[in-house]
Amino acid sequence: MEEYEIIIIGAGPAGLSAGIYAGRQNSKTLLIDKGLTGGLGLEVPAMENYPGYEHINGMKLIEHTKNQCEQYCQINEMENIESITKEENGSFIINTDKDSYHTQNIILATGSKHRQLNVLGEDEFKGRGVSYCATCDGMFFKNRKVLVIGGGNSAAQESIFLTNLGCDVQIVHRRDELRAEKYLTDVLDKKGINVIWNSVVKEIKGSQTVESVILEKTDGSIIEVETDALFVAIGDLPQNELAISLGVKLDDSGYIITDKQQKTNVEHVYAAGDITGGIKQWVVACGEGAVASSIAFNERDL
Repeated sequence: MEEYEIIIIGAGPAGLSAGIYAGRQNSKTLLIDKGLTGGLGLEVPAMENYPGYEHINGMKLIEHTKNQCEQYCQINEMENIESITKEENGSFIINTDKDSYHTQNIILATGSKHRQLNVLGEDEFKGRGVSYCATCDGMFFKNRKVLVIGGGNSAAQESIFLTNLGCDVQIVHRRDELRAEKYLTDVLDKKGINVIWNSVVKEIKGSQTVESVILEKTDGSIIEVETDALFVAIGDLPQNELAISLGVKLDDSGYIITDKQQKTNVEHVYAAGDITGGIKQWVVACGEGAVASSIAFNERDL
């Protein structure tokens, strides 16, 4: 069983930043992700607020960061963690579907996953018109009608991206005002992207693929809107299963509670990135990852 000083779980922006900082401190570090490096960061179509880049997409930024991280620590992709056992001396044994590892410190950077609508037809048409990633699937719907569901930054960014691809985009939002930042709403206005206000999805209909969506207005009226695709951008849910198994305290929304040093209530377990809730921004996740690995290094012998 190989020994590591720090094992980071989750290879998104927070985990990669933690890996860079841990490795530069000469800690023997392993970064594990059940999927591909990047997580939901791969799906960000465009960013204009990440320091050092006036404009960059998530896939490209992940590529840069992964290349940098690999200089300092080992990255294991497509490796699922099955259990974590805390030993009497406070260290941990991590069992995956491929191997077992021993470590003094764990950084949980497990992030979040897409929130679903949980309506009739959603599961049936996944991959056949229902999508949670404009970057992944947008090109399939060039010059076709699409709906984006949501009212925050993600919904606005995906709508702009899809419009730039040549899609005929409408936004469906349950309120009468978007929650997205002003610079994004200004772009929506400039591009003439229509918003269907005060509406929620009740059903997704079609034969082989999506053909229409049933919407319920706040006044109780029902409308049917023809569309070739539905892009869902209504927020995320914390991936907290490992945290729960370790006895880590969560807030009422299921996000990990940490102090300013990214410590959890479990000794030698830290958390960083979207799994901690708060402001879900790339630069925030990177900062938390840097803090978590720095503190873990400083306290490794205490």
